Amino acid sequence: MTDSFVISGDLLIGAGTAGDDRSAYAINPATGANLEPAFAVASVADVDRACALAAQAFDAYRATSPEVRAAFLETIAANIMDIGDVLITRGNEETGLPAARLEGERARTVGQLRLFAQVVRSGEWLDLRVDPALPERKPMPRPDLRLRQIPLGPVAVFGASNFPLAFSVAGGDTASALAAGCPVVVKGHLAHPGTGELVGRAIRAAVAACNLPEGVFSLVTGANETGAALVRNPAIKAVGFTGSRGGGMALAAIAAARPEPIPVYAEMSSINPVYLFPAALAARAEPLGKSFVDSLTLGAGQFCTNPGLMFAVDGADLDRFVASASGTLTERAPAPMLTPGIHTAYDKGVAALAGNEAVKTVAQGQAADGVNRSPAIFFETDAVHFLADERLANEVFGASSLLVRCRDVAEMVTVAEKLEGQLTATLHLDPGDHADARKLLPVLERKVGRILANGWPTGVEVSHAMVHGGPFPATSDSRSTSVGTLAIRRFLRPVSYQDLPDALLPPELSDDGIKGLPHLLDGVRK
Repeated sequence: MTDSFVISGDLLIGAGTAGDDRSAYAINPATGANLEPAFAVASVADVDRACALAAQAFDAYRATSPEVRAAFLETIAANIMDIGDVLITRGNEETGLPAARLEGERARTVGQLRLFAQVVRSGEWLDLRVDPALPERKPMPRPDLRLRQIPLGPVAVFGASNFPLAFSVAGGDTASALAAGCPVVVKGHLAHPGTGELVGRAIRAAVAACNLPEGVFSLVTGANETGAALVRNPAIKAVGFTGSRGGGMALAAIAAARPEPIPVYAEMSSINPVYLFPAALAARAEPLGKSFVDSLTLGAGQFCTNPGLMFAVDGADLDRFVASASGTLTERAPAPMLTPGIHTAYDKGVAALAGNEAVKTVAQGQAADGVNRSPAIFFETDAVHFLADERLANEVFGASSLLVRCRDVAEMVTVAEKLEGQLTATLHLDPGDHADARKLLPVLERKVGRILANGWPTGVEVSHAMVHGGPFPATSDSRSTSVGTLAIRRFLRPVSYQDLPDALLPPELSDDGIKGLPHLLDGVRK
């Protein structure tokens, strides 16, 4: 890896650097202290330069062979690993996340890069289709038709606050866009700019090592104005975002107002309902209570899949669950939250629930001992009040969860009909609950992107069958996923070629080229 492991605070624009305004600092959330160095804040001119380089690089990059592109992704992964402990140490300083969590996230980051390399080599993503000419067909002959997927163009990626590696500079949005053949301009998150710069340098070194155009990757940092300028730039053809509902909707509005509107794939708000069915509660209320708290407090609750809402039929078994969860929760000490802003928003959301007359505070964790910390908290209400007050369904980003006591399973189904779109829904059930679960499943299929049984929603596998998305407001486009190999489809579009001479067809659609690739021939898989 040719780029240095030293953090300079520079913007990484193509092969060069920039940044006259050095006004931003990372903050150590465990102490509240600023971290050196000062980081550059991108101007509109900086953003325009990055986007211009991406546009210049697009045609050359999208024309690279699958092997070149796959090797590029693998080189990025190797470079990230080569950074070593420097990356983990800086990530810990900027986020307060423990080293073990960051090491796991690094493994996930390089794993998804390598997985997309496999996807690129396979050729499945091209969705090749050939409908041969039928010149003798009556009453009209059929032309020769051939179809492939091509990349959309340069993509703007917004790093997430809560995943400094797996959903940030080299995260899933970047990996899937690069795999598709799209240059990427990343707006790094100011919660962890040093971590982002180290990873950005790893990507830039891979660009150089693979002899790709410098505009294939750039990294800019800044506040809302920087992000707005990036989405407005006409060179950008799609946006990948993970963050708040307000942030995602603001970007979607900017993208829609452009002379050429573009898609925004925003992962936003989710409270991830959990359903505790009667037979499951009767059989294992106590262990369920303990495992619930483990999921709730993981990473100080700063996961988009945190179990923020629970439904169960009222009764003695539910009381056993609550007692178990409460006893476990009171022993948990709070960890620092990622940023002062996230911590403030958490306290505000918790205060709103605690101050609601229809809500009871069941239990909370140990008192905070240090800055940017607040105890985890568990509330409860009943279905009647939950349905009457839409504020009770608001997301509280952090270790807060609301239990809704229902009269029966029918009321659980009624309440489910009123929920907004979610990333996940979880069913805890035994065989005796299957008949009741069948009543709920059709509703959940309309409401969520992933339905899981007898687990907890925190933890998202990077695989071929994963969906990390869901109906609004979980995402801005329920047809997409930001995790798993299907994520590549967000940054592709189909092109059909009619009666083109074989010499002018894209190589993968030529008579010889298509023989070694998966394709549909007159509707039959080959």
